[in-house]
Amino acid sequence: MSMTTARMLLQVKGTDIWSITPNATVYEALSMMADKDVGALLVTENDALVGIISERDYARKIILLGKTSKETLVSEIMTTVLYTVHPDQTMEECMELMTNHHIRHLPIVENDQILGVISIGDVVKAIIFQQRQTIKDMEKYVTG
Repeated sequence: MSMTTARMLLQVKGTDIWSITPNATVYEALSMMADKDVGALLVTENDALVGIISERDYARKIILLGKTSKETLVSEIMTTVLYTVHPDQTMEECMELMTNHHIRHLPIVENDQILGVISIGDVVKAIIFQQRQTIKDMEKYVTG
């Protein structure tokens, strides 16, 4: 039984990378998230990953602080402590990282190149699928 890796998940999910620059407004970031139906965007500058901005950043750092999304720049509220995974890491490793650091989105990076992003939902689905396959394999083995 082979473990699902981040690379395998990207092959199924697709490698769309939605990103925005640090000097864009939070409003522009929210508009893009709504348009692309995603909960977070990578923040890039000259192709380098410099942060991530999520709906959670917006809720906690704009609304609660009484700021407005049209006057605030992405750089002011983006998360800059970033956790990334290598494409050959397993779903279990991704889940552990997400759980330990309370994050919902993981950029997949190889040789400083961003290959894609996976969300906690993607990881949960992949693990459930993997467990179903394992159960089917065991049932086949048991019933011979």
